[in-house]
Amino acid sequence: MLLASVALVALGVSAAPAVAVREQRPEPDDAAAITIRLLDIPASRVQDPRARVYIVDHLKPGTTINRRVEVRNTSGEAQQIEFYSGAASVENNAFTVPDGRTGNELSGWIRTRTDTMELDPGERRPVEIEIAVPKKASKGERYGAIWAQVTSAKERTGNVTQIHRVGIRVYLDIGPGGEPPTDFRVDGLAAEPGTGDFPVVTAKVTNTGQRALDMTGTLSLRKEAVQAGPFKVTNGVTILPGQSGQVRIEVNQALPAGAWDVHAKLASGTVERTATGRIVLPVAAPMAVAASGGPSWLVYTIGGIALLALTALAGWYLVRRQRTRLA
Repeated sequence: MLLASVALVALGVSAAPAVAVREQRPEPDDAAAITIRLLDIPASRVQDPRARVYIVDHLKPGTTINRRVEVRNTSGEAQQIEFYSGAASVENNAFTVPDGRTGNELSGWIRTRTDTMELDPGERRPVEIEIAVPKKASKGERYGAIWAQVTSAKERTGNVTQIHRVGIRVYLDIGPGGEPPTDFRVDGLAAEPGTGDFPVVTAKVTNTGQRALDMTGTLSLRKEAVQAGPFKVTNGVTILPGQSGQVRIEVNQALPAGAWDVHAKLASGTVERTATGRIVLPVAAPMAVAASGGPSWLVYTIGGIALLALTALAGWYLVRRQRTRLA
């Protein structure tokens, strides 16, 4: 399989700005900060935005592929970094990873050529990844993640061990023949109050293809001669084949009241669909319904359970704290 370097893709000229890979940026107070990014993508997927940040592929059983990721130490001190693969799934329209090193079938096919390395402040280094699909692998799409992890020493004031990890998603479809199609439809646009001062436009998206979707896109509004936008999709929605999910776009700009024509351009990878509609601003907030008539003992019981749960959670947090970032 032909590979293209993400930094120098065959687009006629040096194309680093056109295919820049999004890195996970550390928080300012993160003493053990590392970032990870994908270096290689298949040449056939150069135009696919998803393939520039995730490992997305379709393979026949018995196929082995190799990829490279780059890890960078963005902290002010040397870091000992561990590399491993882990499980992932799509639940409630979200790409979900468990804590720890829980594995699944796909993670068992992934091997990192380097288990550990030490990086000086500001140093970056590539890591080779091998994915070997067994000859008897069944048909279907699988999900996983490749992790780079730093474990800090326990703090003097307690028994807190901080684990910081960054990862890259893996979407791997297995089966004979060509890649299954990716497709979706947009069933409608609506407006609702947001969590802040601005409204949110929602779009119901149904996955009509055979690969998982990662929704991105923009929204533009027009009212007579006034135009607003484009506004970007604000929630990361992953939708499995045959399922539907809600894409949310915050209109983070004060707009005059009245009817607005809206135009949404949504995409997953190279597949793009548009939808149009009309909303009325401002959006009325839903009425709050006060609960009444319930027995008082039930209120106290629920409050006691919540207090016990919070106490247990606080105790666990003092033992171990884990930070996870997935690209």
